[in-house]
Amino acid sequence: MKYSSSMYQPLERVIVKHPADAFISQEHIGKEWRKVNYLSEPDYEEAQKEYAEFIALLEQHVPTIDYLPKSEEVSMDSIYAHDPVKFTPEGAIILKSGKALRQPEAEVYKKFLAEKGIPIIGELTGDATSDGGDIVWLDDRVLAVGNGYRTNAEAIRQIKEMTAHMVDEFIEVQLPHADGEEECLHLMSFISMVDQDLAVVYSPLMPIAFRKLLLSRGIQLIEVPKAEYDLLGCNVLAVAPRVCIMVAGNESTKQQLEQAGATVYEYKGEEISVKGTGGPTCLTSPAVRVTISEKRSLSHV
Repeated sequence: MKYSSSMYQPLERVIVKHPADAFISQEHIGKEWRKVNYLSEPDYEEAQKEYAEFIALLEQHVPTIDYLPKSEEVSMDSIYAHDPVKFTPEGAIILKSGKALRQPEAEVYKKFLAEKGIPIIGELTGDATSDGGDIVWLDDRVLAVGNGYRTNAEAIRQIKEMTAHMVDEFIEVQLPHADGEEECLHLMSFISMVDQDLAVVYSPLMPIAFRKLLLSRGIQLIEVPKAEYDLLGCNVLAVAPRVCIMVAGNESTKQQLEQAGATVYEYKGEEISVKGTGGPTCLTSPAVRVTISEKRSLSHV
């Protein structure tokens, strides 16, 4: 089994966490949302409705959806299943979040992967901290990692060492201070790959050298306007090349994607995405992606 080293190939298996198991109840949300730095208090019932819409879109495209369990050891942030691990072709790397409140998620995830028979190729140790949102496969042999408040230099050193035999080019991207240490700025906050030559970006936050690198690789950039960046317009999940899911209300970004030949699906994400600043890529941890030819072969099995 080859696991995921792409952000845009057809998605075969994904790990998520239902708001019933992350938010738990309105009372629980009321106790936690300020502590985890949400913009405002999510509505539990509306969150469940939004998530049903989101999952219905995933089910149209993804054969296997695994659900993380409820755990008293983790916070409501655990709905954002992308961050505690990152997948490579050989299996998962267990990370240690740069947000202290999220660090217990790693052990829960580790147990879950073992139960599912999904291999773990390594785990961050010592002072290393990293979130999955800082790690981006530009293609299946090129890995970019953001150095910022959530991912530090020691984590980058360890990830580079673990993936050395799988990667032809390892790119360290220096992230900006932006809105400060308490805000969640990941590398994936300003780039979503939706095909090998198409990315959704928010250029005002992009380091110039990284932006030039993308252009030099022939990647077309879909530029997200500021108002839509704030509504998670830059957070776009590709379920196949140029087939993607995004939060509703980002009309300019959607129109640009469609003009580039993409099919765009939307879900209402006020409670599960906007208030926690975590879009569809944050809500999902892609475990297995396959090539188009592999997808066709699987469909005939």
